Amino acid sequence: MKPIIQPKELLSLKQKGDNYILIDATNSKVARENYDNSHLDGALFVDGNEQLAEIGEDASKGGRHPLPSVEKFAHSLKSLGITAESHIIIYDTVFGGNSAARFWWMLTAVGHQKVQVLSGGMVATEKIGYPVNNNKVTPKEVSLYPVTDWQLPLADINEIEANVQREDYIVIDVREANRYKGITEPIDTVAGHIPGAVNVPFMSNLDSEGLFLTEEQLKEKYTAILDDYPVDNRAVHCGSGITACHTLLAITAAGLPTPKLYVGSWSEWSRSNKPIATEE
Repeated sequence: MKPIIQPKELLSLKQKGDNYILIDATNSKVARENYDNSHLDGALFVDGNEQLAEIGEDASKGGRHPLPSVEKFAHSLKSLGITAESHIIIYDTVFGGNSAARFWWMLTAVGHQKVQVLSGGMVATEKIGYPVNNNKVTPKEVSLYPVTDWQLPLADINEIEANVQREDYIVIDVREANRYKGITEPIDTVAGHIPGAVNVPFMSNLDSEGLFLTEEQLKEKYTAILDDYPVDNRAVHCGSGITACHTLLAITAAGLPTPKLYVGSWSEWSRSNKPIATEE
């Protein structure tokens, strides 16, 4: 199953009466309120802070959105009515970059086979006639999801620090260019980037309409960026391990091996007395 689904494909599934679980994974201070007011018909809500992260008191230890334990994640999946056989389709209101791709990564990392992110998110899907309402959706009662460990590759702060300056190791920073350059920092305490990291903003995975580039376009884009580096020497980060997953999704959709996710990302690095680079 392809990891990205187009709005028209989702609408076709609905019209045919196919079984799937639709998830609104928008993560913001008003995400739940907005969901309660309006969501794609049949969509359940997942809380990015409570169900897709284990937020601690000190962001220097794991960043702003550390991964939860797989055991806690299994209970979150149960609460959403998700089983190992479920077809999961995830969307958000920021083109997949606001926790939809993070949820995709987490499901894929525990071995879930049928999971897709909705290209263009809610806006693009509403435009083509998919019904939107504020109906209450109740998940099915299911057994606890069977999980063992995160199966996709991860990198921690020590690996990044030890390898980022090596010529055969690449760290991709997916934040917008002004944050990478240190011109502005709206979220974390210090502006700049990890010395040696390269900037490939996650929004460059999208076309002018906010839809993911085609598989061929993504393959051409990321083959050019990654081809000189061994598969095990590729890592991706963002501010707190959320939007990095958008680029991991794009690379996977291109048919390329999934790089490592540095979950702590800039939120951890910038609070840990590590070197910081800026550009004028």
